[in-house]
Amino acid sequence: MIHTATGPVNKPLAGIRSWLLAHPLIAYAIRRFIAYLVTLWGALTLTFFFFRLIPGNPIGAYVQALQQKQIYNAGASADMVKYYKSVFGLDGNLFEQYIHYIQQLVIKHDLGPSILSFPTSSEVLIMRSLPWTIGLLALSTLFSWVLGLILGALIGWKRDKWGSEFASNLCIALSHIPYYFVALILVFLLAYKLNWFPSTAAYNPAWDPSWDPGFIMSVINHGTLPALSIMVIGVSSWMLSTRMLMVTILGEDYLTFAEAKGLKPRKILTRYALRNCYLPQITGLGITLGSIFNGNVLVEQLFAYPGIGNLFVMATQQLDYNTIQGIVSLAIFGVLTANLILDLFLPALDPRIKYN
Repeated sequence: MIHTATGPVNKPLAGIRSWLLAHPLIAYAIRRFIAYLVTLWGALTLTFFFFRLIPGNPIGAYVQALQQKQIYNAGASADMVKYYKSVFGLDGNLFEQYIHYIQQLVIKHDLGPSILSFPTSSEVLIMRSLPWTIGLLALSTLFSWVLGLILGALIGWKRDKWGSEFASNLCIALSHIPYYFVALILVFLLAYKLNWFPSTAAYNPAWDPSWDPGFIMSVINHGTLPALSIMVIGVSSWMLSTRMLMVTILGEDYLTFAEAKGLKPRKILTRYALRNCYLPQITGLGITLGSIFNGNVLVEQLFAYPGIGNLFVMATQQLDYNTIQGIVSLAIFGVLTANLILDLFLPALDPRIKYN
């Protein structure tokens, strides 16, 4: 401790502050990471209490189902209820359950068993469903983003053409249509009327999951309709947002200067105009990719697709807290991590963004 005219100053603390001021990138990353951890903890805590306060008795319903199947004598139900409460982390008061949940999640990295498929762990169920959701939603989102960015830039660049105006109006109309309604139209036309694609499941049950070309083609065939239902709306939304960004920068001085230099319009579009459009779109893409862990519940339900969204609905119906909280925790982690990565890398991509 040293003393100055303004009072005592902690020398090590002052040294840390001066070092952080000399390294703004590291200071920025530390602040963002601390905010990330605090937000993650707060979101997981709110999620825990929200689902635990939903009316219902999952253990009672589970034991009753076992009694109906005559798996054990009804006279032993009290002991069975006590046992299952302990196994599923539902014994004790709400605060004790919360402490147990945090310990299991953070220290042991264990979500606990699932009521849906006891004694199978909730992690196993989630890991079985996750690849289907990632394969469907991640690819659909990436294709939608690429197509929306390119087409949106073109209709914004050629905004005075009748084709651009027609495409813009069509995108406005499509962007207000829900995913599931587009899915219903596609099922009716392409599955029932034309019989081009199957309407349910993720693959033909005649195939065993493997890297066999036949199985892969079956997965692609079954995933085409749900992917299209997502892409139709996704492409329209990305086109509109990219067109809006493109229109706002047309007429800027640097574009006029590039044109005066004699550069070709295609080069001006790709190297100057589009470059100022894709940075905000990268932010949107990162957030969207982070949220794919939610699954598209209605689309997966409609197509009986074995993804995270479908699993979430079944877990909610059974009040399978471990599976529900595992899915929601994964979704929260994905979104917050995507935002953290964007916060750390966007200043490196765009010099106009400052570390503060």
